[in-house]
Amino acid sequence: MADLEIIEQPSPNHDARSDGQAIDILLLHYTGMPTAAAALERLCDAAARVSAHYLVTEDGRIFQLVSESRRAWHAGVACWQGAEDINARSIGVEIANPGHEFGYRAFPSEQMAAVKRLTLDIVARHPIPAARVLGHSDVAPLRKEDPGELFDWRGLAAAGIGLWPEPGSSAVLETAVGKALKRIGYGYTEVDLPAVIRAFQRHFRPGAITGNADAETRRRLAALLAVID
Repeated sequence: MADLEIIEQPSPNHDARSDGQAIDILLLHYTGMPTAAAALERLCDAAARVSAHYLVTEDGRIFQLVSESRRAWHAGVACWQGAEDINARSIGVEIANPGHEFGYRAFPSEQMAAVKRLTLDIVARHPIPAARVLGHSDVAPLRKEDPGELFDWRGLAAAGIGLWPEPGSSAVLETAVGKALKRIGYGYTEVDLPAVIRAFQRHFRPGAITGNADAETRRRLAALLAVID
């Protein structure tokens, strides 16, 4: 991290990772609080029992709250490709934004530039596949919306972090949408398929978050499957 300016702000909210567990997920969140200062205070409050490894403010400052060698408490009840202890295998990055509850807005360019610098550094040091650069809503689609439809996943992928496959003419069949989402890694398809479709749309089809698998959504599903299969 020699070329990154990191502000150390230790949080007490962490514990040991499982022995031998590789870090293979990069999980991005928004803070969902009115200000970055309020989010930082909460993430460092022992009573809150929540944290992340990093917080990126809207003006591009990067705070490290938990050592990457430790398990930060950011994912909660979550699942990806059948694994449920997402905290044990992930690096969590909180990105300051009021979120849908307090006035969701676009992420400033200074903030996104800092997110790109930080995440490029993380994926250079850990064996995190591009298909496992995820949002909180991807791993917890029944209860989370972050980082949401205004987050620049496409720009992040262009910088070398994550995936943004452009759709072609092929599309997943309507009857196979749940199966396709499960192949990608999404859980809970049997519980609430529309919620999982919305999570996919927030990440890969942000122009229409309907919970309905329209033709464009199914083309984007097919494009993503072609990349990861």
